[in-house]
Amino acid sequence: MNGMIAYCGLDCAACGAYIATQADDREAQERVVTQWRVQLNLPDMPFEAAICDGCTSTGRLGGYCGECPVRACAAGKGVATCGHCAEYPCDKIESFISTAPEVKATLDEIRRGLGL
Repeated sequence: MNGMIAYCGLDCAACGAYIATQADDREAQERVVTQWRVQLNLPDMPFEAAICDGCTSTGRLGGYCGECPVRACAAGKGVATCGHCAEYPCDKIESFISTAPEVKATLDEIRRGLGL
């Protein structure tokens, strides 16, 4: 598995906001915010939503990361991802998986790698 995997199983390194932030590319961040405003039907989304160092970092958090209950839970438990958690799958991650089903395969792969 490559990339920088978020607590929830998303690949931060494949995220436009993360890529643009790491490249210090303001134009790319503007494109990401414009796309998200349409995709998420949030026309007032601030530019800062596309400034992100990845949800597992102690740096800048973009979009929803700062208020994400999955992130708060995993960080509070000190696990690298939800796939590392003894309580996986729980209601929090199941709720997220319903909106981003691709993360389940990533988290399940992590668990297999851990022998769980």
